[in-house]
Amino acid sequence: MGNRLSKIYTRTGDDGSTGLGDGARVGKDSLRVAAYGTVDEANSTIGLLLAAGMPDDIRELLTTVQHQLFDLGGELCIPGHAAIEDADVERLEQQLDRYNDDLPPLKDFILPGGGEAAARCHIARTVVRRAERESVALARVEAVRPQAVRYLNRLSDLLFVLARVLARASGHGEVLWHHERRR
Repeated sequence: MGNRLSKIYTRTGDDGSTGLGDGARVGKDSLRVAAYGTVDEANSTIGLLLAAGMPDDIRELLTTVQHQLFDLGGELCIPGHAAIEDADVERLEQQLDRYNDDLPPLKDFILPGGGEAAARCHIARTVVRRAERESVALARVEAVRPQAVRYLNRLSDLLFVLARVLARASGHGEVLWHHERRR
């Protein structure tokens, strides 16, 4: 596993810079740092989601996703590194189809909520969407493999579907948006 951190602070970032995985120094406000930092944040929100009660199959799936997000963060931190593959995106699509098949079609928008696990899943979904936007912004100026962006796009879709599943499993149900409430 390479070098292990024995000392957490180094003081090298006190000037507003940070080291990438390839040793290059960049500003802490660079697009690359924002992208992999938000992937890290998304991973943390999934950790918070995992602290809620949920079916074992979803827990196992989300734990796998956490490992893949860690890999994706590494890919974004090391320019030119590849960690997420087409097969990872395809597996997310298979899970999306699996969980979505048992849900009724949406006729209305749903609001984030539907119980604790579902609400946490919605938070994770929105953070993943932000990670996707930041990765797209990075890809406009530096090389980012398309698999990374596709993975984040499918993951946010999967989290939306899982939030629906979790809302139903909790007994709370989905919270529908009442678009005619002002009439």
